[in-house]
Amino acid sequence: MLANLHFKNDRNDIKGITNCFFNIIKYRNILGFISAVFILISSNNTQAKTLIYCSEGSPEGFNPQLFTSNTTYDASSVPIYNRLVEFKTGTVDIEPGLAKSWDISSDGKVYTFNLRKGVKWQSTKYFQPTREFNADDVIFTFDRQFNKENKYHNISGGHYKYFEETGMSKLISKIEKIDNNKVKFYLNYPEINFISNLAMDFSSILSKEYSENLLKKGIPEKIDTNPVGTGPFQLIIYKKDKNIKYKVNPDYWGEKPKIDYLIYSIIPDATIRYEKIKNGKCHVMSYPKLSDLENIKKDNNINIVKQPGLNVHFISFNTEKKPLNKLEIRKALSIAINREAIIHSIYQDSSQISENIIPSIMLGHNKSIKNYQYDPIKAKNLLKQSGIKDDFSIELWTIPEGQNNTNTYDIQKMAEMIKADWAKIGVKAKIVNYNKSSDDYLKYSNSGKNQAIIMSWNSNNGNPYNLFKELFNCSKEKGNTLNYSHWCYKPFNEKIDLAHSPKVTIQQRIDFYRHAQMIMHNNLPIFIIAHSQILEPVNKKVTGYLVDPLGKHHFDKIDLNE
Repeated sequence: MLANLHFKNDRNDIKGITNCFFNIIKYRNILGFISAVFILISSNNTQAKTLIYCSEGSPEGFNPQLFTSNTTYDASSVPIYNRLVEFKTGTVDIEPGLAKSWDISSDGKVYTFNLRKGVKWQSTKYFQPTREFNADDVIFTFDRQFNKENKYHNISGGHYKYFEETGMSKLISKIEKIDNNKVKFYLNYPEINFISNLAMDFSSILSKEYSENLLKKGIPEKIDTNPVGTGPFQLIIYKKDKNIKYKVNPDYWGEKPKIDYLIYSIIPDATIRYEKIKNGKCHVMSYPKLSDLENIKKDNNINIVKQPGLNVHFISFNTEKKPLNKLEIRKALSIAINREAIIHSIYQDSSQISENIIPSIMLGHNKSIKNYQYDPIKAKNLLKQSGIKDDFSIELWTIPEGQNNTNTYDIQKMAEMIKADWAKIGVKAKIVNYNKSSDDYLKYSNSGKNQAIIMSWNSNNGNPYNLFKELFNCSKEKGNTLNYSHWCYKPFNEKIDLAHSPKVTIQQRIDFYRHAQMIMHNNLPIFIIAHSQILEPVNKKVTGYLVDPLGKHHFDKIDLNE
C-alpha cells in the first residue's frame, strides 16, 4: 500500500528514479497515481510518510464558517486553517494561535490581539499570495459573517449558523485594525465565552487577498471550495465520496508535522472502515461500531485510544404535561431504569454512568452528586402513592435513526430496554420514532406535545454555560428549540446567569455551576444516563495521536514508525 512506500528522492540518482516509477505504476490502483507522483517529486532525502485516515463521510464544503459537522471540520478547519486562539489538542484549554497574546479591558468589552509575524499563506495552483497574514485577514473573516454589506456575506448561501447561535453577531460591535499586527474587537457587552468562541471552527481565519483575487475573476464562491489557509496541511485534490489528499504546508509557521502526506479515505460504512484498519489499509478510523470493539481489542496491530467525551445522554421529561408535572412521577420513572444494563448492552461498557449533567472533564462538575439509583420496587410504590393507576401509559420519543449526534450507540435498542423497565412497574410505553428530518423533529419536540424524549448533547467549546442555556433556556422569544423538558425554574437560571458573569472568579463560577446541578438533581427535569467515551482505533505504527474531546481528528502531531 502507498503508506508503506518509501523512496530516497535523489534527483541525481537515475536508477533510483526509474525504480521509483516502477513502484508508482505497481501501486497506482491502490490509492491513486497522483499521490505517488507527489511523493516522487519531493526533493528532500528523507523517507516520505503518508497517513491514511478512514473517514465516515464527505465534507459539506471547505469553509468551516458555513457548516456545523465535525466531518467538515476534520476536512477543513483542522488541517487547513488556524484561528486566533486554539484548543490545545486533547483538551479544551485555550492556547495562542495566530494571536501570540491578547489583552482584555477592565470592563471586559475590548479585546486587543497581538498577531504573529511571519505567518505565510499557503501557495496553491489557484492562488499565489503576495503578502503574509495580517490584521486585514482577521477583519475580513469576521466582517463576512456579521456585516450584511460585505461582498462575501451572501456568497454560498450566507448562513453562518454557529456564528449566530453563539451570539457573536450581536456581541461584536466593531473590529479595528491598529496596525498590520494588532487588531481590536469591541464588544457590545462583556462575554466570558468570547475567547472560547474564537477557538471554534467558524472562527478560522481566511485570506482577504485571496477573496479579492477571486472577486476580480468573478468566482468568489471558490473561496469556500478551494481553500487557502495558514494551517499545517494544504489540499491537493478532493474526490467527493472517495478521498481527500493533502500535503504538508512547507511554509507552516508552527511545528512542522512529521508526516508528509495525509489521505482521507471516505467510507460511510463502519464495518468496512474496520476491515480497512484491520487489513492495514488505514492508520486511524472514525466511529467504530461498539459491536466491533471486542475484536478490535484483540488485534495486536491496533490500539484503542480513549478520551472522556464532552457529552451527555439523557431522558428529557416534559414537566408541563400531566402527570409528568409531578416530581414523584418523574422520580418513579427514573429509578425504574436499569442504567447498568444499558451501559453494558448499549454502550458495550465503553461509557460511564453519569451522576450529573456536566462531564467530569468540564469546568463545574459536581462530584458530590449521586444520581438516583435503580429501585423498581420503590418506583412502583411512588406511582401508587401518587394515585397513578396500572393503566398509566407514556410516549417515549427517539430522534430519527441515523440523525442523532452520537452515532456509536443503538438508540432504538435503548428505548426498548427502557420500555421493558417501565413495564415492570406497570407503565405502558409507546416508542415514537418521528421519521422526519432532524430539524423538523426538534421543532415538533419543542411544541410541547412530547412526554419523554431520549436525547444527547455534545459540547462545541467545552463551556458548561452553553449546555445549560441551550437545554434549559426560558426565553421563548429567542427561538430556543432545545428545552424539551419545558423546565423553567428561576433559582436554577439565577445560578447559571451568575456563573456567566464576567465579574466572578473562577472558583465562584465553579460553585454556581455546582449549585445549579444540585437544583436540577432535586427537580429531575431530565434523567441522566451516561457520558460516552470517544474511542479511536489507531494502528500501532502511529505515535503521538491524541483524541480530541470535541470529537475532531488532528494529525499534525503524529508520527509513523514503519
